[in-house]
Amino acid sequence: MQLKKIQLLNFKNYEGLELSFSEGINGIVGENGSGKTNLLDAIHFLCLSKSGFNFSDSQHIRHGSSFFMIQGFFQKAEKEYEVHCSLQEGKSKTLKVDKKPYTKISEHIGQFPCVLMTPYDTDLIREGSEIRRKFFDNTLSQIDQSYLNNLLKYNKSIEQRNSLLKQFAERNFFDKTLIETYDAQILPLAQSIFEKRNEFVQSFIPLLENYYFFICNQKEKISLKYESDLQVADFESEFCQQIQKDLLLQRTTKGIHKDDYIFQIENRSINKFGSQGQQKSYVIALKLAQFELLSQLKHIKPLLLLDDIFDKLDDSRIKKLMELMASGKFGQVFLTDARPERTKSLFGEIKQEICLFHT
Repeated sequence: MQLKKIQLLNFKNYEGLELSFSEGINGIVGENGSGKTNLLDAIHFLCLSKSGFNFSDSQHIRHGSSFFMIQGFFQKAEKEYEVHCSLQEGKSKTLKVDKKPYTKISEHIGQFPCVLMTPYDTDLIREGSEIRRKFFDNTLSQIDQSYLNNLLKYNKSIEQRNSLLKQFAERNFFDKTLIETYDAQILPLAQSIFEKRNEFVQSFIPLLENYYFFICNQKEKISLKYESDLQVADFESEFCQQIQKDLLLQRTTKGIHKDDYIFQIENRSINKFGSQGQQKSYVIALKLAQFELLSQLKHIKPLLLLDDIFDKLDDSRIKKLMELMASGKFGQVFLTDARPERTKSLFGEIKQEICLFHT
């Protein structure tokens, strides 16, 4: 899969821009603050309908403008596609493929897969369980549309159930029949999502281990463990027995929205006991395993987006990434760097051509 051309209008710092890309490695270079990451983020929008860096879509509208537009022209399996994403202030985001809007924007996820690697990826280790769930949900959602649909339904049902619990507390009453209608929706969705996550982790672990060993040239044992409330024998019974606690806290205290993925090295928390280098190796391995699994299951190579990683990685890890690029492991790559001479030198050493774009 390739992104052949992109057009931007009023997106972040770009009033207007049109670029055609190489099918191989594309370097986006320029001084800090010149818009390198913004261009990378526009590509992420085209692939996944949202920013890879900022939660709010409206913050991507150029200052002084009332809308933004991103247009991309992809080639996938001998066919060309035109992807259009735009947002008008005060209106819903629009996403179209070949001028046809989706019934639901979520239908776009997985059509044009991508993997984003940034200096902030170590947040996967340092931060709470929500960011780890988002990473694995991002991967699963690009692979399996039914998984994404069930996840959206589950999150909506949990939101409604929590709202109901707050109403019970505010009005000092409880309607058992009403809460059970939400439970009847939530429980089968939770079971389906749990099974998909559990199965996915089993496929993901060997790839993670292989890439970790490749990156750091060490034989230390790493592991990934999936933890869920649904791993008990009778989750439905436990879920229903939590109602008094749920009423007290005014939120649903058990379910797959509490799941976590435990990252370990030598059977200990990599957050607490891993060195900075070990943590960086682990998150790079996570992203490369994500790329590998998407490639295998989608039967196309995702776009690989690398944001400012050369400034944050040491020479040994950069060398390993360069080896993978030289091997042809990846398809189309987009990377940002504030030092164009470094980018030219790195790719010159592995005899790979790179197309440079100056912001």
